[in-house]
Amino acid sequence: MASTPPPLMKKHSQTDLVSRLKSRKVLGVGGEDDDGEVHRSKISQMLGNEMKFAVREPIGLRLWLLISAVLFTSTSLMALAFPSQLYEIIFEITTSRISIRLYGGALLCISLILWNGFYTAEKVIIQWTLLTEACYFGVQFLVTSITLLEMGTLSNGAIVLLLSETFFLFVTLSYYHHLGRRSKKI
Repeated sequence: MASTPPPLMKKHSQTDLVSRLKSRKVLGVGGEDDDGEVHRSKISQMLGNEMKFAVREPIGLRLWLLISAVLFTSTSLMALAFPSQLYEIIFEITTSRISIRLYGGALLCISLILWNGFYTAEKVIIQWTLLTEACYFGVQFLVTSITLLEMGTLSNGAIVLLLSETFFLFVTLSYYHHLGRRSKKI
């Protein structure tokens, strides 16, 4: 009589802990790497730990981005809807409506960039958003100063505008500088 071999049983590697451990060892996951990080999968090992890229945001950055986005949006809508009144408030003279409306359109574009920076978590996008805002305030300060020198008059609205541009430029550049620093490893 010939003996029949027992039926082959399929091994469930998901429930077999030794088999899983061997598989993970072959893949090179589960253990610590040179940086002391434990990777749970080969994909996370290859792509890196996303916590390395997490941004340590300065206090008040999100509030600053929100305030900037709201101010740019409201000023741009005011320049598009009421161009004569906006210019008269600052320079106390009247001018062409088309130039103020173009200014309002440009501000609206910058406000869209600021809203994008407010809703993102990526450090590079936030830095470019702050740099865009700083460049705007720097150019606006220069243009306003040169215009006031050419006109030879200085109104209260223009003084407030120059002071606010300087303040906004300082705050934006300080956030940009703080965000650009490398964080210390703990």
